Amino acid sequence: MQTGLQGKTALITGASRGIGKASAMALAAEGANVVLSSRKQEALDEVAAEIRAAHPEVGVLAKAAHVGDAEQAAACMDAAIAEFGGIDVLVNNAGTNPYYGPMVDIDAARAAKTVEVNQFSIVQWTSLAWKKSMAERGGVIVNMASIGGMVTEGGIGYYNATKAAVIHLTRQFAVELAPKVRVNAIAPGLVKTHLARALWEPHEERISKALPLGRLGEPEDIANVVVFLAGDASSWMTGQTIVVDGGSIVRPSIA
Repeated sequence: MQTGLQGKTALITGASRGIGKASAMALAAEGANVVLSSRKQEALDEVAAEIRAAHPEVGVLAKAAHVGDAEQAAACMDAAIAEFGGIDVLVNNAGTNPYYGPMVDIDAARAAKTVEVNQFSIVQWTSLAWKKSMAERGGVIVNMASIGGMVTEGGIGYYNATKAAVIHLTRQFAVELAPKVRVNAIAPGLVKTHLARALWEPHEERISKALPLGRLGEPEDIANVVVFLAGDASSWMTGQTIVVDGGSIVRPSIA
């Protein structure tokens, strides 16, 4: 299947590891130039070196930016446009979860941090991509939600609330930016990433056995769907959230 991504430029936030890194690798494999963003330049440089070694035919730019900082976000966008002429794909992947416990006990600082990174950053980076590039040339935006935004769950309720917001933001932007820009989201289940390590590492075997497909997700499982949503195969899709969870949501409930 031809994705139509060859020669396009994709900017990925949270690209230094996990789903973001896997997505950058997968997009580069399809011939897209990739712009890597996260907080730490050194970690980005390592990913950039891996991509250049594997796909020397594509352009790679590593530009550190705190996803919640407006000036740094704008500087990252400007650097991408200066290097490649525009942005065709934006993957809003960066996320955080600084609090675990009942929502009634979360403090204002950690609540604000969760919203800043998981929720408002999508508004901020989408707005910048639209105003600086996509309003003129069109494009595709892929937001990283979570199945947590569709269910209730102990310990990470506030994180899940921000992911529920991502699902709605995806719908809203799909309407506001149409027909120039398509906006879709992915709702991963439990994926073996650093961010989710505390959730899966102590209980991997037990959780895997409870899933219909018998294993936890890998970052590449999500990256494959990023490529689908970014490419031509999904050209008549917008405002949708695709669940990729090994069957977690559809497994039988406990009687």
